[in-house]
Amino acid sequence: MATSTKTHSLHPRTPRTLKTIFFVVLFVIIAIAGLSYVKWWPYYEKAFKAAANHSIGSSILGSDVSTAPSWSSAIEYAAAYFKSVWKAAVLGILLGSLVQVLLPSKWLYKVLGKANFKSTLLGGVASLPGMMCSCCAAPVACGLRRKNVSVGASLAFWIGNPVLNPATLIFMAFVLSWKFTLLRLAFGLILTFGVSYFANRFANTKETAAIPEPPVQEMEEEQRSFWVRWLKSLGLMILNVVPAYAISVLLLGAFQHTMFPVALGTGIAAIIVFAIVGTLFVIPTAAEIPIIQSFVALGLGTGPAAALLLTLPTVSLPSMLMVARSFPRKALMFVFVSVVAIGIVGGIAGSFFL
Repeated sequence: MATSTKTHSLHPRTPRTLKTIFFVVLFVIIAIAGLSYVKWWPYYEKAFKAAANHSIGSSILGSDVSTAPSWSSAIEYAAAYFKSVWKAAVLGILLGSLVQVLLPSKWLYKVLGKANFKSTLLGGVASLPGMMCSCCAAPVACGLRRKNVSVGASLAFWIGNPVLNPATLIFMAFVLSWKFTLLRLAFGLILTFGVSYFANRFANTKETAAIPEPPVQEMEEEQRSFWVRWLKSLGLMILNVVPAYAISVLLLGAFQHTMFPVALGTGIAAIIVFAIVGTLFVIPTAAEIPIIQSFVALGLGTGPAAALLLTLPTVSLPSMLMVARSFPRKALMFVFVSVVAIGIVGGIAGSFFL
């Protein structure tokens, strides 16, 4: 009898459980393989270059900051930008679609579904291996939101990818200085965890509360073929994010040489302008480092440079458009205003500290 009781208490895994485990392992393998190829190995090599040369390349903006907006500027910047990010962008869209079909809803609800600091913290920590720019991380953040992950946790993942990128911090220490790195890390923690957590308050109760069980329609959807669900998820992801992404990058590229008034030099006016511009403009991962390096050489003060350091990678007009359907508008507006405000405060601090 004892043996029988013990046998029944083991609760052998059902085919559904084994299928879930297989999907989770598959997602992890794809993520590790993709990040190794697109991010980890290239950045490993780039770190040695940064240490040896105190540079990671030239500024994507070039040195001419007085050219009028033009179609040729738009094409030129878009070509350089997409050449730099296309692999990561493809990976981001792939992972964003796979999040919706491979990761179990109940687990995501339990770990990341609450509007508390723990969920926000876990979302931010989960962003650290990604090392993506805000646009490439946006599809994954959208995928998390579609699985009813809380606003705070999804935002922490989205913001933490570019702001707390370990590789970027290493490059920064070698190319700029440890002071720039410390400033970025300190304010980056506030951006990733503080802003994301308080953004929960701008979401509806239903959007922030933990959901103990998946919605009925979602459970019915999970009964369909994996390929049908994934292709549907991938198609919707592409339609929702790619057009706005491409058009806004072209628009910002057209104005790339007029948005950064380096002639302002220093002072509070320059800090405010560069905080706003940095929040709107779009760059590849770690591109803020050579941009700041080139602008400082042209006479930009350390205050505006610090503002760019904090705002350029955090969010951008394209990335905000990409996630606009997945987050409450008030929450996104709060994020935008907070990034600008922290950029200004960080710029003021940088004018004294750097």
